[in-house]
Formats: sequence, C-alpha cells, structure tokens
Amino acid sequence: MSATADHAETNLAVRLGFQPSQVVQEIGYDDDVDQDLRESIEETIGQELVDEDYDDVADAVLLWFRDDDGDLTDALVDAIGYLEEGGQILLLTPKTGRDGYIEPSDISDAAQTAGLSQTKSVNVGKDWNGSRLSTPKAGKR
Repeated sequence: MSATADHAETNLAVRLGFQPSQVVQEIGYDDDVDQDLRESIEETIGQELVDEDYDDVADAVLLWFRDDDGDLTDALVDAIGYLEEGGQILLLTPKTGRDGYIEPSDISDAAQTAGLSQTKSVNVGKDWNGSRLSTPKAGKR
C-alpha cells in the first residue's frame, strides 16, 4: 500500500466524499470553524474553498451553521441554489454542549423540509458534527 493510499484512508475530507478538482463553496465561515477540516478539504480538492460571493455552481457546499444563525431550512434551501445537480451539502453544527448547538431532530426536519436526504452523520472535529445531505437525483420527485 502506498503512502498516498494510507493518507486517503485517514484523510477526513476524502472520507466525507470530497474529491480532487471539485468546487466547494463555504458558507457561514467565522472564527470558530475547524481550520484542520478546511485545510484537509482544500488539500483534497487541490484548490481553495470558494466563498459566498462565488457566482457559479459548486460541486459541494460546506455550510457552518449555529443555532443563532437564523432559520436552518432557509439556509439549506439557499445552499441548494449554489449546487450543481446531484451535489452534496456538508452541514456542520456545534457539538452538544457547545454554543450554537442544534438538536439532531431539528437538523432532520430542516433537511426534509428543504427536500434533502440525510445520508450520513459524522464527527468532524472536537467542536463540530457534520451531516451529509444530498439533493434529489434528477427525475425523482
């Protein structure tokens, strides 16, 4: 097994489904985000994350969201608008006991209301949980 293969197995961004040359749009960046995760994603995709001002579609959206950031359903619907068809949203929310924590049931309800499927919940760092959300496949309604 090569060092690259070893790295791929342990690289969080790869485990989260990020791939080289993807365009990943980051929404909700603030001082509290997990810099290690951001760097891992940038290393995996081979470029910097694009910000909220990016004016084309992205392959994936990295959405940092805290309880006091507004309405989660609205944020998810907005994020869908930035995505290429079939794109993924990685919703990152503070862990239990952290400022801005959001109940898992609230995340599930918001995702469903926005028309997203929650495919996987993941631990992405000491302060953040992640939920992988998928947009509906073309032709399914």
